[in-house]
Amino acid sequence: MLPKPPARETPLGFLYIPPYRIVGTSIAGESTTVMVPELDITFDMGQCPRPMLASPYVAISHGHMDHVGGLAYYCSQRVFQGMTPGKIICPEEIAPAVRKMLEGYRDLERQNTPFEIIPLEPEGTVEIKNNIFLRGFKVEHTVPTYGYSVYERRTKLKQELIGLPQEKLKELKDKGEEITRTLYIPLIAYVMDTAAGPALVREDVRKAQVLITECTFFEPEAQSRAKSGMHLHVRDFKEWMAVLECQKVVLGHISRRTHLVEARKQLQAIVGRQKAERIELLMDTRTNKERYERQQMDAGEHPTQLRR
Repeated sequence: MLPKPPARETPLGFLYIPPYRIVGTSIAGESTTVMVPELDITFDMGQCPRPMLASPYVAISHGHMDHVGGLAYYCSQRVFQGMTPGKIICPEEIAPAVRKMLEGYRDLERQNTPFEIIPLEPEGTVEIKNNIFLRGFKVEHTVPTYGYSVYERRTKLKQELIGLPQEKLKELKDKGEEITRTLYIPLIAYVMDTAAGPALVREDVRKAQVLITECTFFEPEAQSRAKSGMHLHVRDFKEWMAVLECQKVVLGHISRRTHLVEARKQLQAIVGRQKAERIELLMDTRTNKERYERQQMDAGEHPTQLRR
């Protein structure tokens, strides 16, 4: 009898939530890496699939190997492909260890692979694109961990000055009066390995257009495991979904032991059908493929154009 072929690799998850593509893999204990190409950012790098090489920034949530295991390959391959050195944003507390790890790979390869580490203090920000900023904030986990929010900074005319002629606005500006106001528009929030806590109801999380987060445990008897491991259980979403204003919530970090059809049933039972419609599972490739094909047909494109 011939031996069985090797197991097939799990394909990357893909969702199109206009105007953003959410691309990546996130399986509890194995690997998490999630890219938003439109924002030039990848969150975590447990492994480095080829699409992630195009991302100039990587924001690391914490130092567990399923979230940092692909960093050295990412840095090395960007240079090999003729790209600029990768920029790695991480909590300031783990920055020295991340640097030490990557320098160890330099010694192994015997080549001076360039990279840039950007240590971020709590509530610190980095401009990743023109007027687009990444903010890091502490979340509750077993090791030092950050969540991230990406927001756009817009400058608009003060409400009370709308409609005034340009001459009057110039006159006020010449007098030194402030005629504009600054708006901060939450775009994407990323809160992966975390326990339920105050960080989950921050304004830049609650009001983000898309929230990418975890739900590690679904089994009723696993609530104590979720608490001790400082992860989220599906029952935590009953209260959380009541306050989230996000257009979509993308769930990752689901255990391979959890059947995704059963996960959807539990979500509907716990948060209700209407709120469950706002939740997508990153690794539910079949459902997500069908969803994207419908989007293609709505856009007048033929579904066979979808890459397989």
